[in-house]
Amino acid sequence: MVAQVTLTPNEGKRLIAEAVATLPELQQALKNGKVLFKGGTTVSALTEKLLGIPMRISGRISARGALTSVEADPGTPHTLLVDRGVPKNVDQEILSAVRSLGPGDIAIVGANALDRYGHTAMMAGTVGGGPPGEGWTSLMTEGATVWILAGWDKLIPTTIEEAVAASGRKKTSIALGMSVGLMPLFGKVYTETEAFGILGKVKATVIGKGGILGGEGATVYALEGEEEEVLRLFHLVEQLKGTGVSGARDSLKECTGPNPRCATHEACVYGKRNTLRRRT
Repeated sequence: MVAQVTLTPNEGKRLIAEAVATLPELQQALKNGKVLFKGGTTVSALTEKLLGIPMRISGRISARGALTSVEADPGTPHTLLVDRGVPKNVDQEILSAVRSLGPGDIAIVGANALDRYGHTAMMAGTVGGGPPGEGWTSLMTEGATVWILAGWDKLIPTTIEEAVAASGRKKTSIALGMSVGLMPLFGKVYTETEAFGILGKVKATVIGKGGILGGEGATVYALEGEEEEVLRLFHLVEQLKGTGVSGARDSLKECTGPNPRCATHEACVYGKRNTLRRRT
């Protein structure tokens, strides 16, 4: 049997969370080891599913550009460590949290770019991506398993190598929002395609992308398999329809103009950080 379903980016994030939450390796690490979650809307969908804890969202891409939050409770974690079942906000101790990880532990992060080869990268709007970025660079040396949650809305037509070369905070003269560089990520990538395969014995194929009237960025999938499996996943998608953005509500409010955080950003037209205006 073949069914066709459509997922918006927000719905896709919830699907990925539904699937990853069932993985035995994650359940084992949550109970007997450590799991580090780096805040983003896809990862927040997972922490909300597993722990009932929404993550603080910092950087984001909105219709206005690459921006950051303007109001957020500092007690809400942007980086969360679960150590043998006990969650802890480690925003002020990211490096030590990363260094505490080892084989059998899992670190989970989202991505801003995914290329056709399955390579991924994360945007950085501050030097080195700030403490989280510095921590994730160190992570690659510690032997923990890295999972990257990235929906097909993150797919780029170039390679990650080309995108990294084209980006750069200080090489950009003017930007809608903060200019960004890209930090390549390395690990196991989970898209909606993998999510469907985890949740049921089906083959999921992307057959179209894009949309209007709230469907912007949506992806259309063909699900093929035994009727019972296909229909079960079809009904799951129906339950996910209309899902809104994940993450702590207060952290979704974005900056609109000059504020103290502008000093850490480059080229932003809203914060009057662009070099073209500096010359006039």
